[in-house]
Amino acid sequence: MRRRLSGPSAPLFVPLSLAALLIAASSLASCAGKALGGNQGGSGNGSAASPVTPTISWPTPSPIANTTPLTSTQLDATASVPGRFVYTPAAGTVLTAGTHALSVAFTPANPAGYNDASASVTITINPALTSPSAYVYVSGSANASTAEVYAFSAASDGTLTPVAGSPFSIIGGLQATNGKLLFGGNGMDIDSYSVAADGSFLQVASINAQALNSKDLNGGACGGPTALFPDHSGTVLYDLDFYSDCANNAYQLFSVDRSSGSLSYIGVTSVTTPIFEVPLSFLGNNQFAYGASCYHWYQDIFGFTRNRDGSLTSLGVNPTLGPPMPVSQAGQMYCPYLTATDPTNHLAVPVQPLDNSSLQPLGPYQLATYTADSSGNLTTTSTYSNMPTTSVTTNSSLGSLTNISMSPSGQLLAVAGTQGLQVFHFNAADPITPYTSALITGQVDQIVWDNHDHLYAISQSAGKLFVLTVTPTSNSQAPGSPYTITSPANLVVLSQ
Repeated sequence: MRRRLSGPSAPLFVPLSLAALLIAASSLASCAGKALGGNQGGSGNGSAASPVTPTISWPTPSPIANTTPLTSTQLDATASVPGRFVYTPAAGTVLTAGTHALSVAFTPANPAGYNDASASVTITINPALTSPSAYVYVSGSANASTAEVYAFSAASDGTLTPVAGSPFSIIGGLQATNGKLLFGGNGMDIDSYSVAADGSFLQVASINAQALNSKDLNGGACGGPTALFPDHSGTVLYDLDFYSDCANNAYQLFSVDRSSGSLSYIGVTSVTTPIFEVPLSFLGNNQFAYGASCYHWYQDIFGFTRNRDGSLTSLGVNPTLGPPMPVSQAGQMYCPYLTATDPTNHLAVPVQPLDNSSLQPLGPYQLATYTADSSGNLTTTSTYSNMPTTSVTTNSSLGSLTNISMSPSGQLLAVAGTQGLQVFHFNAADPITPYTSALITGQVDQIVWDNHDHLYAISQSAGKLFVLTVTPTSNSQAPGSPYTITSPANLVVLSQ
């Protein structure tokens, strides 16, 4: 090509180079592309980014008890972007003991830019630390002066676990509790013990009860405390004091400081007699207390009024109340032994039929019911025909009955004897009715209820501690029962 020049002279054409033509074409193409909005490579402003997966952070929760519901303390996951968490299991769930998986599903607030995410952790659920149903103490004889006390905590199902440090060595052994303190003795002194939260115990006070008795011709103190028992207030402790006046038995009484455990002598019953050979049972109102004995075949149910200071005043004359015995068959009489009271104004009294002439037992013990009026006088409608017969006592010996115990509800009466343990329905003023056959066979020496339907029993000959769960409609032996105890002598149950 030739380029044409303007001017007055004739036009001239100048040729263009090939390079100039290519540059011009490239410039035109670029302008045309921009005008059409085309993409000239790379990721220009109009491109769509790939969604990103958020980061979930969730620390492993600390262990909790199996009674604690899940809360935001455990369900506390966080994400790197805003969004919504859904937990499985949800807040408020109560998990069983063991190891459990917790999971979370996360939905981001901007689903176009972020993916859903999930995470999981594990949590340990511990069994809840629950208070025991009771502390159980069994005193066994280690030697002439020291007793080994086996201490247990009882779970809600009656399973026993030894208290740390058990068995404990103390002088004499344990015999009673007022619901807070433990009491024991060695035939001369009465000792009181405080109880720690784990069931262990520590002596806090002592009093020489024997020194308060009458003196013999040589100036020595007579008698001494044997059986210990509190009233319902827990502020007075009593003891059955054999040969209190060097000839007969009496009941001593001591005030109890529930804070310090100290014991202060109040006095002794004004009446002394060999008839007093059993602990007393207090009615639910704590106003009257009763015992029953057949010393030298005298049919004696005796009672006391409890005065405001805890002292006892005999209800009868020397000291028998004189309530009628249950109606017996012709040619027979009934011999009473032991009492057990319900929470109101009734008491159970085991009675054994004897031959009027030979005074020999004619059959096992039967169970009579008595009702106390507002003055403490007793009446009964029991007869040989409406009283149940025990299967754990025999007709061969007056000593075949060893112990009776009323449940805290007053609905059940447990009876122990040389042939085992059985339970009856106690029906207030109405006749007692049979419930179980022998729950334990072989001699049972002592029985005690706790406040949670557990019945504890020891057998000295078998060297065993038994635990049973007994309600008015069901009964069974607790897991782990019986437990082997060396020479069990006394049983004390501190219910919680």
